Amino acid sequence: MVETLATLVQPLLSSLTMLLALLAGALLLAGCVAGWLWGPAWLREGRRLRVRRQPFPAEWREVLRQRMPAFRALPADLQLQLKKHTQVLLAEVPFIGCNGLVVTTEMRVLVAAQAALLLLNRRAASFRQLRQVLLYPQPFVVERAQTGEHGITDESRRVLAGESWQQGQVILSWPDVLAGAAVPDDGHNVVIHEFAHQLDQEGGAASGTPYVFGRAARLRWAATMKAEFDALQQRLARGETGLIDAYGATHPAEFFAVTSELFFERPQALAAAHPLLFRELAGCYRTNPLSW
Repeated sequence: MVETLATLVQPLLSSLTMLLALLAGALLLAGCVAGWLWGPAWLREGRRLRVRRQPFPAEWREVLRQRMPAFRALPADLQLQLKKHTQVLLAEVPFIGCNGLVVTTEMRVLVAAQAALLLLNRRAASFRQLRQVLLYPQPFVVERAQTGEHGITDESRRVLAGESWQQGQVILSWPDVLAGAAVPDDGHNVVIHEFAHQLDQEGGAASGTPYVFGRAARLRWAATMKAEFDALQQRLARGETGLIDAYGATHPAEFFAVTSELFFERPQALAAAHPLLFRELAGCYRTNPLSW
């Protein structure tokens, strides 16, 4: 009887052992997949929390005091937010000098602090696609080949103050960064412009449609921005000028970036001339510069 029972039990034990092994393997695989999916984000948020807990360096505060009048105009709670976003950006994003430019602390802080304006009141602590910032000692020349409608390729040269790439690079002219920070109410700021493109490019190629939460809000955004973009093109065709720079009429992505500059630098004028546009930008950026 004992031998018969053992003979019956042994296969059951073997099957149970195999089942437990398979279950353990499945759990291990699930853990690896979860770690791959969530681990980096969890670790990144932990690092960012530690960065935010660090005091804002006195040297950085002096840069903002001397170079960025817009910082002083912010309410105290937004000043604190901006400083924390600046710390995270500087902890995570490398700055590279081009054409012999030696990147200084002042350069890094001034770029990051102006970019951080676009992150106020947002849950995101940084720009998701941003990989590096390249700084030039002057406006830089870009050469591109463009193919026309008849298949003819032309080489074009453009002098730029800034550029944003979908791959996560922002390229800036340092003199233009300085000028944009020094005059906070002229509606021109290359850092705001190019980092607005970065937000736009988080979902793919820049189209003038950054992520807006909620289907109804997205539909309203699309309708308002198209109407305003079309109206700008029509005004320019009639030879009329207005608040929004003509460059904004070249593409919906440029329209979003140009009006973002106005939103942060000339909010009263934008709200008065284009109230529906101002409302959409306030929803996108989750803040209202009219109260600053």
